[in-house]
Amino acid sequence: MRQIQFREALREALTEEMTRDERVFLMGEEVAEYNGAYKVSQGMLDQFGSERIIDTPIAELGFAGIGVGAAMNGLRPIIEFMTFNFSLVAIDQIINSAAKMMSMSGGQYGVPIVFRGPTGNAGMLSSQHSQNFESWYANCAGLKVVVPSNPYDAKGLLKSSIRDEDPVIFMESELMYGDKGEVPDGEYLIPLGVADIKQEGNEVTLVTFGKMLKIALEAAAEAAKEGISVEVIDLRTVRPIDYASVVKSVQKTNRLVIVEEAWPLAAISSEITYHVQKHAFDYLDAPIHRINSMDVPLPYAPTLIEAILPNTKRTLDAIKAVMYK
Repeated sequence: MRQIQFREALREALTEEMTRDERVFLMGEEVAEYNGAYKVSQGMLDQFGSERIIDTPIAELGFAGIGVGAAMNGLRPIIEFMTFNFSLVAIDQIINSAAKMMSMSGGQYGVPIVFRGPTGNAGMLSSQHSQNFESWYANCAGLKVVVPSNPYDAKGLLKSSIRDEDPVIFMESELMYGDKGEVPDGEYLIPLGVADIKQEGNEVTLVTFGKMLKIALEAAAEAAKEGISVEVIDLRTVRPIDYASVVKSVQKTNRLVIVEEAWPLAAISSEITYHVQKHAFDYLDAPIHRINSMDVPLPYAPTLIEAILPNTKRTLDAIKAVMYK
């Protein structure tokens, strides 16, 4: 199987779907002439032309609104934000238009649109460029929220998102665009709302998504050296959440640790904790532990970034804590 970069997997998904369906187009800042801020859309302007690969001004509210209107009129836009921090400028269009239009129109208008771009910490970019809004968007009825962790999932999930009839928030990571992974030749789809067991185990369930999967797998490997068998689950989508897979795993392992890059209050990890204690309380042999970023804006200094974000040690300590070791 081929080894390709995360950005290349995304580009293949975009290219295949634009070739398959002439209603699909890409719009955002620097997606065309500059070949994409992260080179995801490299070469696509030459392939599809300026009517389908569209550069925009620095005006997220405006081009997000154009995308919503285009989707209501039968097209299938992909709106790229240079980071999801900038999507806050367009959040009125995402929440009050895209997410609600099907309901407010009594089913007369669908909004098959994908909003995509990087989320979370991207190195020394400080507070305004390093935030995680997965739980913000997942809180809104009418949206689906996808956070892939590797190139294979990124391609299959993006293709499914583009074909979906609902608005989809597709969140990537600046730190993962150069990551390589195995991606098969040819077309494949990954359904939204289905988690993936990345590693089987029988003593602790470790749930995560996005780039935190690397931390989870590293911690699971360290735990194995100490004789602890960890099952690692990648949610892949955080709306809808595959609760059934998490509960089934906890019923087997009797312990749960959740790793999430976002702030702790009202996070995805909070929601999973609630659901598991409601539906698998009698199976738990230890309190649920979760690892989040510290409850402060992310600083610039690399030493402080390292101290604030989830890491392998904190995750391993949580695994050992639920094992009472």
